[in-house]
Amino acid sequence: MSDRYDVGVQGEFEPGSEDRVLRNKLGVTDPEEMDEIELRLLQQLYEAILIEELPDRRLVVADLKTWHRRWLGNVYAWAGEERSVNLSKGSFPFAAAAQVTRLLAEFERDCLARFTPCRDLADFELVNAIATTHVEFILIHPFREGNGRISRLLADVMAVQATRGPLDYTVWDAGKQDYFDAIQTGMTGDYAPMRKLVEQALTA
Repeated sequence: MSDRYDVGVQGEFEPGSEDRVLRNKLGVTDPEEMDEIELRLLQQLYEAILIEELPDRRLVVADLKTWHRRWLGNVYAWAGEERSVNLSKGSFPFAAAAQVTRLLAEFERDCLARFTPCRDLADFELVNAIATTHVEFILIHPFREGNGRISRLLADVMAVQATRGPLDYTVWDAGKQDYFDAIQTGMTGDYAPMRKLVEQALTA
């Protein structure tokens, strides 16, 4: 990464965590403790977004940033901000950090504006909307942490907009390699494997 592109606090780990926990406002150094904190806060966010204030309208990238900030704003200084570090999963690189702003603008135009709100969609249309949006969001991976969980919340909001319940991700969690393969296949514009996974999650 270029020296002129400052990764700032996003590249730092909490002192004493042996580089296992990102620098945080709580001084937490234990990964399991941080996982529990993030999960508890995520449950609160789900209750707020899906039950109390469902956005029954066209979604925009600013919504996703707001969700991320509401979820992790008391934990990380960079919550809700686009990431400034490059990320990968094993040998699979996500979009370069310097491209995130441009890619999010395209994502808003090509996915959020195209598919949401998910009203009056036939099942196959809803499956395609969620699958396409999920793949494209994951490939961008716009946040330093929590992209998978925000992407699931987005999928659930889209499903609830369509008067369906939140997705059941059991199949995804049980077959993680199939999920990763579906994401990588989506890089070519082939969303069929992800559509299959979304269909299973909707009908489970």
